[in-house]
Amino acid sequence: MSTRIILSLILASLFSTYTFAQQKPTKIGVAGLTHGHVGWILNANDREDLEIVGIAEPNRELAKKLTEQHGISMDLVYDSIEEMLEKTKPEAVTAFGNIYDHLAVVEACAPRGIHVMVEKPLAVSLDHAQKMKALAEKHDIHLLTNYETTWYPSTFKAREVLESGEVGAIRKVVVHDGHKGPKKIGVSEEFLSWLTDPELNGGGALIDFGCYGANLITWLQDGKKPMSVTAVTQQLQPENNPKVDDEATIILAYDDSQGVIQASWNWPIGRKDMEIYGLTGAIYADNLFTVRVRNAEGYSGYDEETINLTYQNTPFEDPFTLFLAIIHGDLVLDDYALPSLENNMVVMEILSAAVESVKTGKTVYLK
Repeated sequence: MSTRIILSLILASLFSTYTFAQQKPTKIGVAGLTHGHVGWILNANDREDLEIVGIAEPNRELAKKLTEQHGISMDLVYDSIEEMLEKTKPEAVTAFGNIYDHLAVVEACAPRGIHVMVEKPLAVSLDHAQKMKALAEKHDIHLLTNYETTWYPSTFKAREVLESGEVGAIRKVVVHDGHKGPKKIGVSEEFLSWLTDPELNGGGALIDFGCYGANLITWLQDGKKPMSVTAVTQQLQPENNPKVDDEATIILAYDDSQGVIQASWNWPIGRKDMEIYGLTGAIYADNLFTVRVRNAEGYSGYDEETINLTYQNTPFEDPFTLFLAIIHGDLVLDDYALPSLENNMVVMEILSAAVESVKTGKTVYLK
């Protein structure tokens, strides 16, 4: 079985009984509590296959609020990641602080042989990402990046249809990711304070939502890098996002196709979807569970099939099941799988080039 097939929803039969048969729970550490997605790991504390043994968070008030909400003892909370690692000895760490601190998390964990999963994107810059990659390789740890869209059944069905040849060779991918903006959707003050900080987050919508499209397109392109990156950003809500962009469009040019990434903190309706255009048809991954396939008929006509999906009990429907499967050697990722380090190093090259393109007003050509 190829690793590409491993990446598809065909995993249903292979992994239907995986993970929960573990003899003892995997010890997990949590680095930071300021990320708006931290409930993902705190909610997972009730699972039988993992145990949160330590949390690194200097903000005691925030830690008290969240641990009480999730029934976790404050005895597990430490002021620094180093202290948490030394006292609790986790096998793996999930990072839920600001993006700038991802490097510090890997610097603390890698020499101890502790695997790491960070929230998207991998890093604030290509320089940070390269340092993280070097540490992961030197100390032989897994370093994964968690994206919400990795767990969408529609993501994998769209690729399955593309690989079947039903719509012909890929010519363009358009990825939309956005919402009204962090302040308008009511994220916590702790999250907002760094999400709109150019140093701690690396940028605004360009980084926060642009990474999704770069990740998905790199995967669909089997790891191939674009020849060039062109980006335009705007700040349409200076009152809410005074330090960063909140509207971004990134164009990726490949030798035989094009990628368009639309990232926004200005849209009235939140969305995460993509469109894949082939020579003879198009694929629309509209949401988690819906994929539409259009086969062209004449100039503007088409025959459309709607595919309604459900979860199939595979590791690609939940970040922690996947993380455990990988660190225990039960699953080997393709080099450019969505959570993989290889994919996300390309993502960081794309985002770095996009930032440069915005600054210079020019197209940036990748080596």
